Amino acid sequence: MTEEKAASGGRGRGHAGGGTQAQDPHFDELGAREVRIATLSALAFVVGVIAAFGAVIFRMLISVVHNFFFEGRFGLWYDANVYEPPSPWGAFIILAPAIGGLAVVWLVKNFAPEAKGHGVPEVMYAIYHRSGIIRGVVAVVKSLASAISIGSGASVGREGPIIQIGSAFGSSFAQFIRLVRWQRITLLASGAGAGIAATFNTPLGGVLFAVELLLPEVSGRTFLPVVVATATATYIGRVFLGMDPAFFVPGAMFQARDVVSPEHLAAYVILGVLAGVVAWIFVRTLAFMEDFFPQTFKNDYVANIVGMLLVGLLGWGFYNWTGHYEVMSVGYATIQNILYGNITTIAVLAALVVGKLLATTISLGAGASGGVFSPSLFIGASLGGLVAAIGAWLLPDAGFSVKEFAVVGMGALVGAATSAGMTAVVMIFEMTRDYNVIVPLVLAVAISLGVRRWLIEDDIYTIKLRHRGKRIPLHRNTNMYLIMPASELMTKKFGVIQAYAPVSEAAKMLAAHDYSHLVVADGKRIVGYVQADKAVCNLVKDSERLVKEFLRTDFVVTREDVPMNDVITRMNRHRVHTALVVRRRDGVPRIDDVVGIISEAELAEAVIENHYS
Repeated sequence: MTEEKAASGGRGRGHAGGGTQAQDPHFDELGAREVRIATLSALAFVVGVIAAFGAVIFRMLISVVHNFFFEGRFGLWYDANVYEPPSPWGAFIILAPAIGGLAVVWLVKNFAPEAKGHGVPEVMYAIYHRSGIIRGVVAVVKSLASAISIGSGASVGREGPIIQIGSAFGSSFAQFIRLVRWQRITLLASGAGAGIAATFNTPLGGVLFAVELLLPEVSGRTFLPVVVATATATYIGRVFLGMDPAFFVPGAMFQARDVVSPEHLAAYVILGVLAGVVAWIFVRTLAFMEDFFPQTFKNDYVANIVGMLLVGLLGWGFYNWTGHYEVMSVGYATIQNILYGNITTIAVLAALVVGKLLATTISLGAGASGGVFSPSLFIGASLGGLVAAIGAWLLPDAGFSVKEFAVVGMGALVGAATSAGMTAVVMIFEMTRDYNVIVPLVLAVAISLGVRRWLIEDDIYTIKLRHRGKRIPLHRNTNMYLIMPASELMTKKFGVIQAYAPVSEAAKMLAAHDYSHLVVADGKRIVGYVQADKAVCNLVKDSERLVKEFLRTDFVVTREDVPMNDVITRMNRHRVHTALVVRRRDGVPRIDDVVGIISEAELAEAVIENHYS
């Protein structure tokens, strides 16, 4: 018998019973309707349009805040890929992240706590624990809070917010027209993919992001709407934001120039290993900071002031060293400068890796609202450039290129940190259009992801939720019913009997009630179960014998709010076909904690319902 630590937020239905702990009380699942795939795709088109305009407006909001804080002027646009001139505020620019952060804390605390942090974990939580329900206000608050965070200099990215914004609209739209859960989640994922595609001009990357990280089920009925939304958002984004890739790599072309040399190949392997280690440090440091600041500074405003002043000091330190604020805000200008080959000093590149990692984790720990994808690109580009710079120093005639290694480093760090290896490979190519690095990119991403998973199972998105008791499956499957909590699938048709009771008592219980199982206890301890359909025939004629002689011990114990994905994984690992579901409590579960049973019958029913719904 084994026990599972669980997440929060199951909800019951049908024979499973249960409460509505995580479910939006204003949404009645029983009144939801299902539309045809063609209709769902048309709705996804609308989601794509709104997500694209949301990305454009969000970029404008960032520009307004950035231009005010850094240049003291009003303006609807600025080029994040180009270094801004020195701020007229001088050293007082150190205060900008703290001042902006106070507004962010106020918005988040008063209107949408879900808008705090980097966004994607909250979207995952909504999928696996809230049946795809995200409040509409989250899109508005996330837009404002993240624009202020990024614009005032917090070291966060703009992709996480637009993912959450697009997801919030997709979910709210689906709730408004009362779609069933799987279609609600599909529109949510469509909004997320559309948002990231419009932000980075990466249509394929947007689709793969939704598939790898968000969709619990990958099939024609879920894939098509995501593609429609993503393509629509990319087109509109290109109309308003231009056709250029997110980053320009000098000399990049659509065919490979040369076969990668053995020296370079070995260096790419080393880069993959280092990227996996740095991603592990990134994940661990972020988890530490997100716990450290709330626990150390009980007041959110105080935590913000301390953290954001540290970020401001880091930016001011780099300004006095390199002439630019480097680690503040999204950092695209620094990434582009590395890709131009303008930053080749080993000390500077190493400092950029450490500085951005600290600035980002401190920003998010102190309460900023923004993403981790862009910081991952920054850290990866700096790390790749660092490996190339060291290679050029050791082997001057080997032709190490900082820009090529920076591109590969971006993909390796993103893939390792997010667990989205395919997304990283495709998005890096779409963002740079540099085909020459595809082979080393695939190699480095695979190695980095393997190293990080060897060091820690969770990634930058799942570790935040796991530390807060909100379990997200680490191994995604492709059936929508697997996102259900155990409480929604279990049967409550069971009885409880003591192991030393005569089987005649068990026979009477089964005759009087429509029980599928009897859970067997020794005092308060759970010791096994009796399956009614196999045991009933023998109970009466063996009435002198005890129940303990008939009980079965091939089961696992799971909490009621654990997703079925994890329950089935554990059942398969232990080679059992039954799970006893207990309510969420601390300590070893007792017989009074059992609230339901999941057996092959419940699993079969869920598969059939999912297949034909």
